[in-house]
Amino acid sequence: MIAAAESERTVLIMNVNPFAPTQGEAFHPDAVYRLNVDTDGDDIADLAFSFVLSPPDGGSQTVTVHRATGDRAREHAAGGEAVISGAAVAFGADPNVVDGNGYRFSAGLRSDPFFADLDDIVNDFTWTGNDFGIDKNVFGIVLEVPDTELGDGPIGVWARVSLRQNGRLVSVDRGARPSLTAYFNAEDVKEKYNAGDWDTYREAWSAVLAHTGGYSAEDAEKALRTVLPDVLRYDRSRPAAYPNGRTLTDDVTSARLAMVSGGKITDDHIGPHTDLLDRFPYLGHPHPAS
Repeated sequence: MIAAAESERTVLIMNVNPFAPTQGEAFHPDAVYRLNVDTDGDDIADLAFSFVLSPPDGGSQTVTVHRATGDRAREHAAGGEAVISGAAVAFGADPNVVDGNGYRFSAGLRSDPFFADLDDIVNDFTWTGNDFGIDKNVFGIVLEVPDTELGDGPIGVWARVSLRQNGRLVSVDRGARPSLTAYFNAEDVKEKYNAGDWDTYREAWSAVLAHTGGYSAEDAEKALRTVLPDVLRYDRSRPAAYPNGRTLTDDVTSARLAMVSGGKITDDHIGPHTDLLDRFPYLGHPHPAS
């Protein structure tokens, strides 16, 4: 999840399915992918962009972008006006970039920008320089928004995926700040986190910090309060660099390692990917299927 400035416009990126296309050859047609924006600092969505996909048909798929404000921005369903309709999802090397109603948009298979030595993080930090994401792909959603849409002050941004189950939309994933789910959410905790009630997962998350970084209960809560609620803050008057927004080259893994280790580990020695584009949609061309 990234928020970064581009000449009085802000680029929002939501990447899903980190093993694309092996664990899903298209976006889920029964899901609502959502980017939420808080414009007044209360951690409640004031503006939401929802992305709804058609069923895949012979290797093709289309997406409609809905813009909602106020109460409709807080619903799981895609509400508000359709600002881009029927845009083709790009499954090949070249992105499909669509301009409409003041927005620029692209969705499709892209190179995964996430860089980290994941194997050695779980292997007692015996760094070998193996970048987990170097050959992986994601399904990327990239939306460029005029700053006039976002108010005058700092914004908060977070992503959510809701899936239709038994006739209703259920939150199955959400996030903004990097790696929180990976480090803190066991499967039984993830449901509580997705529901958004801090009191239901505070104890479990504090236990993780006690185990990984030797935190006391008081220090664990203090550390968690710096990243919760899980909203990515972005002050557009300052350059985007995590934790003020996030760019595709920010070393977010090292920032999270420092947190969970209590400052003992500050670097996994993996640098950013070099296949990023210098133009919209910024995510690199997808890697060939292995």
